[in-house]
Amino acid sequence: MFSPQGPSLRELCIQALSSVQRGYDLLAPKFDHTPFRTPESILGATAHVLSELGPFSQGLDVCCGTGAGMQVLRHLCQGRITGVDFSAGMLAQARSAYPDATWVQADARALPFAENFDLAVTFGALGHFLPTERTALFEGVYRALRPGGLFTFAIGAPPPLTSVSHWATLGFDLVMRVRNAVWRPPFVMYYRSSPLPAVLDELTAAGFTATAVALTGLGRHRDSSPRYRLILARKPADHH
Repeated sequence: MFSPQGPSLRELCIQALSSVQRGYDLLAPKFDHTPFRTPESILGATAHVLSELGPFSQGLDVCCGTGAGMQVLRHLCQGRITGVDFSAGMLAQARSAYPDATWVQADARALPFAENFDLAVTFGALGHFLPTERTALFEGVYRALRPGGLFTFAIGAPPPLTSVSHWATLGFDLVMRVRNAVWRPPFVMYYRSSPLPAVLDELTAAGFTATAVALTGLGRHRDSSPRYRLILARKPADHH
């Protein structure tokens, strides 16, 4: 499915009936040949905005997967770059692709860092956290950043009600909710669980000063709203 190198339908079904961690362990060797990998367009647009906000020293990719975000950190950070993920399989792929980076296996809801980084990024991971879990995620990133540090990630704008994307994502989330209601362990992956106002409020509650800028290079919906925005969450420089 997806490409000759990608997973088969049977493999995807096995993954979907596993836990999130086990599912990604299974998918890891073929993950980069699926549409689930963060597109180069989003990586490039993020790097373009951040290039005007640096320079940065130490960088962290939260829920790094196979390491796609390391392309961004490698070009922006002058010091050590680190990826953290809870899937040993994904980390093995990432380590193979970027052997000079530091890799840490940990749950993003309990990040084991304290004021180690100037920049933290995450790509495509928010859908794996229930709204009630985002507080722990954001508080952990806040602790991991040095005063004045920046946490950033792209977030998709809701597609118009009349679009195919709206009904496709709505249908996907419905299927996942039914699956999780009748099957254990749960596989948390929702496209519509991270509305921009809620995310900004949660980042503010965690201590960040948070704003959102339009990634206009990634296109607009028919109603002229941007398809993606980049969240810029800054830890205050006078934090103690």
